[in-house]
Amino acid sequence: MWPLRRPLYNDRQETPMSILIVTLAASPAAPATLYDYVLTPDGSTLGESSSAPLALLPLVGNSGEVVALVPAQQLSWHQVTLPKGALKRSVFREADALRLRAVLEGLLEDRLLDDTAQLHFAIEAAPRADAPVWVAVCDRAWLRAALQALEQSGHPVSRIVPEFAPDAPADVLGVTGEPDQGQLVFASQGTVVVWPLTAASVALLNWPEQSRIVAEPAVAALAEQLFQRTVTLQQAPQRRLLAIQSSWDLAQFDLVNSNRARNWKRWSTIFASLLRAPHWRAARLALALLVVVNLAGLNAWAWKEQAVTRAQRQAIRDTLTTTFPKVQVVVDAPLQMAREVAILQQASGMVSGADLEALLGVFATAAPPGTQAAALDYSAGELRLKGAQLTPEQNATISLQLKGQGYGVTAQGESLVIKQEAGL
Repeated sequence: MWPLRRPLYNDRQETPMSILIVTLAASPAAPATLYDYVLTPDGSTLGESSSAPLALLPLVGNSGEVVALVPAQQLSWHQVTLPKGALKRSVFREADALRLRAVLEGLLEDRLLDDTAQLHFAIEAAPRADAPVWVAVCDRAWLRAALQALEQSGHPVSRIVPEFAPDAPADVLGVTGEPDQGQLVFASQGTVVVWPLTAASVALLNWPEQSRIVAEPAVAALAEQLFQRTVTLQQAPQRRLLAIQSSWDLAQFDLVNSNRARNWKRWSTIFASLLRAPHWRAARLALALLVVVNLAGLNAWAWKEQAVTRAQRQAIRDTLTTTFPKVQVVVDAPLQMAREVAILQQASGMVSGADLEALLGVFATAAPPGTQAAALDYSAGELRLKGAQLTPEQNATISLQLKGQGYGVTAQGESLVIKQEAGL
């Protein structure tokens, strides 16, 4: 018996999730076809196991998953050496998947009896670029029909695993099936081979005496008779439970998109259950309460900020009306205060920032030495210099420098217009 690995857990939960393992049938379209299944509560503990038609398969619900098991006789295994750079591409992106599949078709075309366009390919998990890569091959139409039949019965598949894989922990000879249709399956670190359970196959295999043979109860007596030794019993459900511990997932290339669609549908169902299911009522109430509390907090914070802003505006208005009592209506306090200050400066004979002298002074400090204007035009706080002969770069420099002092500078044709910014 092989030791089971740790239980499988859902990435989004801390509790184990139930898994339904369904062995794909050779004729998935037949309504009366029986499917062997194993229901495990955590991925390592053997639960219910039996055979049933699709309509009677157990339902795992939204918290579980369905794993499809591909029988050994439906798969062929090949090792290939991929060209450099081929593994840099991802089988989960359509364009890269098409390139990698084309590479596999070219490498395996001479080894396969069927047309490569009719086959499904899957490569091992985490392949190495400097080592041969295992490729599993099966009939594409058969696999698609089997997955579609499961999905239509309410069992969308989230993972596809092989019954036997070349990443087995040790060389194992398995005897499976029924006495009239028994099979020998050799799975090891180097290959997976299937033979019929006959005396000729046993003789040809010449299995070493010290190597173990694992047989299902139905064919255990026949295996002991043919091999002339004692075999280790292993129930078929136990072997299928071991199969899902493999790192293989055959849902690759053109099956990736359909697999994503199934997962999206599954999570949509879970979300709908969260909205309507009675046992999620407490969680919905807690979430609603959390949203209400956060909205109340945001509203309180916004009200406080608005109160601070209103207080600051009121302080500015009070400063204006206190300093200039004749101002009765406040529309734009900073602008009105600047105008009142300018009026006081003019009344007292002081030079304001908008006067001709002030504008000429700031221009003289920013203009290049020796700059002369052909004509000056001053009107309503705006100074227009004509014929200054400044380059665009010099105009930009003057504009940037005077902007920091509160003056705006614009070039209009051959004239340079300078005026004090509003509110200053």
